[in-house]
Amino acid sequence: MSYQPQDFYFRKAKSEGYAARSVYKLKAIDEKYQLLRKGMQIVDLGAAPGSWTQYIMQRVGQSGKILAIDIEPLAWRPPEWVRFERSDVFSSEVESLIEGKGWDGIVSDMAPRTTGVRITDHTRSAELVWRSLTLARKGLRTGGFWIAKLLEGPTLSALRQEARTSFARVEIYRPPATRIGSTECFLIGLSFQP
Repeated sequence: MSYQPQDFYFRKAKSEGYAARSVYKLKAIDEKYQLLRKGMQIVDLGAAPGSWTQYIMQRVGQSGKILAIDIEPLAWRPPEWVRFERSDVFSSEVESLIEGKGWDGIVSDMAPRTTGVRITDHTRSAELVWRSLTLARKGLRTGGFWIAKLLEGPTLSALRQEARTSFARVEIYRPPATRIGSTECFLIGLSFQP
């Protein structure tokens, strides 16, 4: 089956007012693992164009707290109660925003600029997953959760093993909205243990 940029999920996202089709990946993860609730405090890494932030807003409500971070701008203007930082996740500024704050969840839809060389793309993707895991360890409350997108490859099992040292359970999940032929999967860490 050939790549279809404007598939069912693309059209659905457009009709429902979401910034991107990726919202249905987070929605499927949330429905499967029952993660997001009203009043939660969530960090959204790699937030642009903003569909994950839109979904998180709906789930946590204005009683919650959202910090969205990306090097690119959001495709829409967030309300005042959502903080957006245009910054590199590897910066010390981002670390200081997250560290020691007792977040309920840290989610990452970060992806590298792909080259088409599978091992290169996997390695760059894995670096982003390691970074999100590092930030999760610095910023999550006990019992919190972590979600990180990864382009599959040889370090998947090592990443999962490393995450298991900080979470009671670590799952690998491919949401239904993942494109056919994509190597994308999500690591999900449940019940953070500092």
